Amino acid sequence: MSWEPEAAEIRRRRELAKAEGGTAGINKQHAQGRLTIRERIDALLDPGSFEEQGLATAVPDYDDEGRVREFVPANYVLGFGRIDGRRIVVGGEDFTLKGGSPNPAGLRKSVYAENMACHYQAPLVRLLEGGGGSVKGSGKPGLNWGDPVYNEPRFRIIADAMSQVPVVSAALGAVAGFPAGRLVASHFSVMTRDTAQVMTGGPALVERALGTRLTKAELGGAAIHAKSGVVDNVADDEADAFGQIRRFLSYLPSNVHQRAPRQPCSDPVERMEDELIRIVPRESNKTFNARQILEMVLDQGSVFELGASFGKGQICALARLSGQPVGVLINNNRIYAGSMTAQAAQKYRRFIEMCDLFHLPVINFVDQPGFMIGAEAEKAGTIRFGMAAVSAAVQSVVPWAVVQVHKGFGVATAAHYAPDAYVLAWPSVESGALPLEGGVAVAFQKEIAAAADPDARRKELEDKLRSRRNPYARAESFSVHEMIDPRETRPFLCRWIEWIQPLLETLKGPVRFGIRP
Repeated sequence: MSWEPEAAEIRRRRELAKAEGGTAGINKQHAQGRLTIRERIDALLDPGSFEEQGLATAVPDYDDEGRVREFVPANYVLGFGRIDGRRIVVGGEDFTLKGGSPNPAGLRKSVYAENMACHYQAPLVRLLEGGGGSVKGSGKPGLNWGDPVYNEPRFRIIADAMSQVPVVSAALGAVAGFPAGRLVASHFSVMTRDTAQVMTGGPALVERALGTRLTKAELGGAAIHAKSGVVDNVADDEADAFGQIRRFLSYLPSNVHQRAPRQPCSDPVERMEDELIRIVPRESNKTFNARQILEMVLDQGSVFELGASFGKGQICALARLSGQPVGVLINNNRIYAGSMTAQAAQKYRRFIEMCDLFHLPVINFVDQPGFMIGAEAEKAGTIRFGMAAVSAAVQSVVPWAVVQVHKGFGVATAAHYAPDAYVLAWPSVESGALPLEGGVAVAFQKEIAAAADPDARRKELEDKLRSRRNPYARAESFSVHEMIDPRETRPFLCRWIEWIQPLLETLKGPVRFGIRP
């Protein structure tokens, strides 16, 4: 006698599990412009690479004879797959079943996702659409409530995963409660512009608790969270979100025990863009396009910006230089002259910590007029967040190259220098305790006030001090490694990339951060 009947039943259950919420549930998902979870996984991964875990996990209902009367699949799909040939762990809620709110089988699979990524040391991608727990069925007698007292906290592995492997999350529909917490517990998060919302609590809960009636989009649509910092990027649609996920992962190693993958580079290392010699205006208060500097210096087409709508005065991006993945920082002088606001400081600190964690060299183009000042800046706690950013920089363990582009004033400038940084200076750089205009206003306050024409006297003093500025003093005193023609920036930095290759080999492994302000 063989076990063929049982084998046939296994196959049948696997097929039932793939039914998701049935034809009606799938059609409803498609009608709202969203893919099902299995369609999303297939769209993200290399073709045919998905290896599902828990193929027949479900919530079955048996009759008195032990036969299955109803078979409700786990509404969380989980497994291995490959992106550009590299193994990852991928999982997500099945919104066609219970709106993605986890059934018992789905919850167990979802909780296992981080364990799986950590155990196999593979990047984790979450494709999120669903809510947290439900009160339906609560209070029924005879049920076991809660985990055993000896269990580790469920959120421990979620926190641990972020210290071991790249974690990426996408909000592709309504995401609330526990899934929303998972979304932000990521190194990169993205949401679709028109079909996703992220909320701690949904409209019904908000109205009951606060008496405020809002739609999901008003509570947590893309227009809200691109600026709140809850997500890093907004995608036009699901295909764009999957493309951004693949691109983000391409810059990172599979885990902290590996180096980021260096790629062959067809962009000449000696390329020099003539526009760099004139991009910084001689008039100190005129603005310029900082993003153009990145495009002209780094490998062409490699710049991938994160969080462009949050902390806009600071630009953070992943890129490649001579094929080497790097983290890139540059001030956006068109937003508060590039001053470090509370939001910009938070983005800056988090980005540096990610570069440290995954051993990415940092290239920092400095145009820093200082911490943002004023009543709103004080209310936002700018100095505390700013000093956390400074701490992250001065304790950074990866190689840094610093290019002094324009301004470097005040304590905030310390956030742009890590230990043993390789420092290059353009002739356009200015630095000091205060910007020249602010310094004149403070140091010559009485003299200016007493003048017959205070504005004219202020300008006279500013022009006099500016005329004494010597751009060569840094090089003469070896305060920088080199003063360079701005057009030489790429060649100098590409040579530095070769110098640091042995250093990057020594950095593999976990990294620790101390407490910061």
